[in-house]
Amino acid sequence: MSDLYDLPSRWKWIKLGDSYICEKITDGTHKSPKTIDIGMPYITVKDISNKGTIDFKNCKFISNNDYETLVKSNCQPQYGDVLFSKDGTVGKVSLIDYEKKFVVLSSLAILRPSKNISPYYLKYYLLSPYFFENAIKSKTGAAIKRVVLRTIKNLDIPVPLFDEQQRIVSKLDNLFEKIDKAIELHQKNIYEVNVFMKSVLNDVFGELEEKYPKIKFDEVCNKITDGSHNPPKGIETSEFLMLSSKNVFNNSINFDSPRYLKEEDFIKENKRTDINKGDVLLTIVGTIGRTAVVNLERKFVLQRSVAVLKPKKNLLDSYFLMYSLQKNLDILMSGAKGAAQKGIYLKSIKNLEIVNLPLNIQQEVVKYLNEVSQKIEKIKLIQKEKMENLKALKASILDKAFKGKL
Repeated sequence: MSDLYDLPSRWKWIKLGDSYICEKITDGTHKSPKTIDIGMPYITVKDISNKGTIDFKNCKFISNNDYETLVKSNCQPQYGDVLFSKDGTVGKVSLIDYEKKFVVLSSLAILRPSKNISPYYLKYYLLSPYFFENAIKSKTGAAIKRVVLRTIKNLDIPVPLFDEQQRIVSKLDNLFEKIDKAIELHQKNIYEVNVFMKSVLNDVFGELEEKYPKIKFDEVCNKITDGSHNPPKGIETSEFLMLSSKNVFNNSINFDSPRYLKEEDFIKENKRTDINKGDVLLTIVGTIGRTAVVNLERKFVLQRSVAVLKPKKNLLDSYFLMYSLQKNLDILMSGAKGAAQKGIYLKSIKNLEIVNLPLNIQQEVVKYLNEVSQKIEKIKLIQKEKMENLKALKASILDKAFKGKL
């Protein structure tokens, strides 16, 4: 761990693995049991939200026999335990302050605090920037980076007397409740402007559909396809990029954390999509329905989570196509299929109908919708910045709390 900072009198640094702090630090099963439709809850890091709540409704389930086997293997959290995600998405924290029977996968560490430590105090410390930064520094592994149990046990926690722990927890509860309410308000504002944009699209296209005929997407596009169904193995870095739905947002594309490919793999994959300026992207697996126009001369290929629509430029404006997709999102979503992960089939996209307008009228519509969209994006950006400031405030408060300055 990095250098320990000075603590107030009557505080002391103690390792999490010390019996004074935790009675037990373990993790879930390292061998995934067979899942079934109805059974006992089997929780992974994906089932824990950033707020620490566990989704018991949409998680996986296992048989009673497998559940009992995992209980005997100490994979069952108890009341008062704290879960910490150590594989994949590191740093999610969940306090089990309720009675519920379930078991966990090895991606989750189970920390069982002793009577000397408030479970709530431990939860907040695991959420602190100081602990998170030190946990991240210790990540190991070739394929999937993870924080191993040995490391968690060796990380230090600043420990005041129990009464002081409770005072800190009470203060944090009070402050965070107010901050979380403010964050929820900004989230509500973003939701409301998204609803407004949706109503604008419905109004605009509703009026147009009363005046003009409709035509299938397949008739106004040169090609509608999706990305690779068998993506090649990535390499450490290269100039040849493969993007997925994680890189596509409404009206924008980012190139953060792409899959880097060998040149020969890129050339092979590019034959399928051959992305060009003016193409329209649509996320069709995972987070469904985000759309963006390719507006830059940069070559990349796609995974199957993204569809590409190539409009006939003499018939269809790229941005008019993008807004038409956004307007038809509910129809696309209603046709999404798949057991584990919902997806939109290309046939559904090809059979969608778009209002058939002259290009000059399409461009007038796009100009108006762009103006509305830009104003909405500015509002959303302000709301997001305020939320980030509030999250930074929470981090600052946690930092003070565990230095005895709260």
